Amino acid sequence: MPQELSIETATHGRVLIEASAAPAGTIVAFHGYGQSADEILNDARKIPGADEWTLVAPQALHRFYARGDERVVASWMTRQDRETAIADNVAYVDRVLQSENPQIPKSPTLLVFLGFSQGVAMAYRAALVGAHAPAGVIALAGDVPPELKAGGGVRDWPRVLVGGGDADRYYTAERVAADESFFRERGVAANIVRFHGGHLFTTEFRAAAGEFLHELRRR
Repeated sequence: MPQELSIETATHGRVLIEASAAPAGTIVAFHGYGQSADEILNDARKIPGADEWTLVAPQALHRFYARGDERVVASWMTRQDRETAIADNVAYVDRVLQSENPQIPKSPTLLVFLGFSQGVAMAYRAALVGAHAPAGVIALAGDVPPELKAGGGVRDWPRVLVGGGDADRYYTAERVAADESFFRERGVAANIVRFHGGHLFTTEFRAAAGEFLHELRRR
């Protein structure tokens, strides 16, 4: 049997930034599997009131070509070397928020992590074990990672908005219910939005996300 090693190496990530002139805060948005930073940025900017926030969209470090065309897309991780991939990804997000780029506020008034599908796990991990404590998490079509359900976070949970479509084949009603039960047992301030639709952003969920952002600003 061959010996298997895990070697740390430097790499570079692609990050899109859309700054507001007088931002209420910063939204860091994580795309889903086989998507790009461009796609999640486009979805985030359609949330009501998002133009009053600085939007930051890190693209996952593992890029590949979409099957059937030449679009460059990415994935956050696979089950292989899971723990080291999680650590790498969280460190990547920390570095994004510590960047010297003047468009990324050093100490945002409000910080929100937003995730779609595979990016939901990233939003939760950045919120619970990353270097920057957020005011809230917006999680669409993805569940809480198992290590965080087992108590793997280093800080208390922020406010959470969860979205699940009634026709979603991946984030099913059972998974939504399991997360809702987890939040209730842990005393997490979580708003669960079930909407008509599948594994995607909908107008209904965008409206809920806009209201969630508005409420965070009022607190």
